[in-house]
Amino acid sequence: MQQGKELPACPVETTLMLIGDKWKVLILRDLMPGTKRFGELKKSIGSVSQKVLTAQLRDMEEKGLVNRQVYAEVPPRVEYSLTDLGKSLKPILDAMRVWGEGYQAQNR
Repeated sequence: MQQGKELPACPVETTLMLIGDKWKVLILRDLMPGTKRFGELKKSIGSVSQKVLTAQLRDMEEKGLVNRQVYAEVPPRVEYSLTDLGKSLKPILDAMRVWGEGYQAQNR
């Protein structure tokens, strides 16, 4: 987590600051089952550009949600996984899924 940076007074705003972007929530969703390589993430998320995905992953790594592991191979292999802090967001994502399923069922 960034040191010396003021967090919002509101806990909901703090959570949104960390995961409020559409791509971050989808990254979390796709990393919940386990480790993925960059290409796997890009493919599973879909329409996100490589530049945006890279920026989102870097931000999430800086904030302590994602772990980036680089292997000294040729070509280099990079894998992403959730930290314990990132995994702790599972109940929030589960609640979003349940709510979304209910909304979809009502609006079909």
